[in-house]
Amino acid sequence: MSPSTARQTPLFSWHAAHGARMVEFGGWAMPLSYQSGILQEHLATRWRAGLFDVSHMGRFKIEGEAAEDFALTVLTNNARSLELLQAQYTFLANEQGGAIDDAYLYKLAQGEFLLVVNASNRDKDWLWLQSHKCAGVELSDVSEETAMIAIQGPASASILESVIGKEALPEGRRNCCRIARVEGQPLLIARTGYTGEVIGFELFPKSEHLPALWERLISLGAVPAGLGARDTLRIEAGLPLYGHELGRDHDGNDIPIFANTFASFAVRVPDRHDYIGQARLDDQRKELQLIKRGELHTPLGDRILKRLVRPIMSRTDKRPFRAGSKVFRGDELLGYVSSGTVAPYSWKPDREDNAMETGEPLLRPIGLALIDSTLGYRSDPSLVLRVIDDRGRGMEAEWVPSNLAGANDPRPG
Repeated sequence: MSPSTARQTPLFSWHAAHGARMVEFGGWAMPLSYQSGILQEHLATRWRAGLFDVSHMGRFKIEGEAAEDFALTVLTNNARSLELLQAQYTFLANEQGGAIDDAYLYKLAQGEFLLVVNASNRDKDWLWLQSHKCAGVELSDVSEETAMIAIQGPASASILESVIGKEALPEGRRNCCRIARVEGQPLLIARTGYTGEVIGFELFPKSEHLPALWERLISLGAVPAGLGARDTLRIEAGLPLYGHELGRDHDGNDIPIFANTFASFAVRVPDRHDYIGQARLDDQRKELQLIKRGELHTPLGDRILKRLVRPIMSRTDKRPFRAGSKVFRGDELLGYVSSGTVAPYSWKPDREDNAMETGEPLLRPIGLALIDSTLGYRSDPSLVLRVIDDRGRGMEAEWVPSNLAGANDPRPG
């Protein structure tokens, strides 16, 4: 499928008119980057505010007197714990403890939820949810009528204030939501996003109102950013992506959900309401706790969590890590790269080293890799890895505690 035959978001014409490089992604024609390029869009998000069209993602309404019970059954997080206008990260799990998808659940009213899923999984997720539908639940796909954009970065709150007023912003905690009004129209605003930014919002306007809102945010200083920067940002923050750190591995096996650090925030401890995949996920949780404490002595072949997703980085090479590349320690194969890229340093440079002014940002290869769990959970600063791509080219890497933006100054020495 090419961009010309793929589905189009309400902003397709705007992207095309403003020089975006369009690609097919999940069946949609989406901007990979604009004329400024991926690296500048990445830095603009970390330093100011990046603006992303994410209308390609699926949006489902779950309504009815049994809506909460349904969400408790088909999703791994605790929908019962949500107060009105709160959100939570969650999974659609299979019985084996693998991810059908990762998603975000928003509680809009009593007995009314919005579930946001990945674009490539929209049709699959819809059929799976329908297959588990019970009495007292109504499901509706509102992906076409409701659009979705994300504004992320330190200046995003002040930009939004100029549109809706400070008092209309959601409470200053992640996952809080509010319904504001823009030119008389309701606008759901949530303190959510997938870039690793502490300050960031996702907005859900009606599709016909999106272009005007998008233009207004840009006029106030938001910088349009495409899928390329969205990917470098989420890898830098260590966030998983379905099809890479979630779903099936390169051997066709389910990747256990708890191979990802963020599972602990999205999978509830078993309670009085069972959910799909609960038994296997609880086993994964218990094993991960033993790994974290250094108390798991089960041979690798007998473990549930044979590999864990870990951030990696290179200080010596400039080529990007590539998904599928093998990761070695000496001659020992530890796993493979699940996501890789080259990202600009996200610390803000001083006068003598101003990457934005020179147009030459300093770069580092970063990635996520599924690595044998026998190495433990905490990284060893002296652990030197070798990444070999499918052409046999090698590059040195190290296993780092976190790729989260701003966590460490990544400059060598």
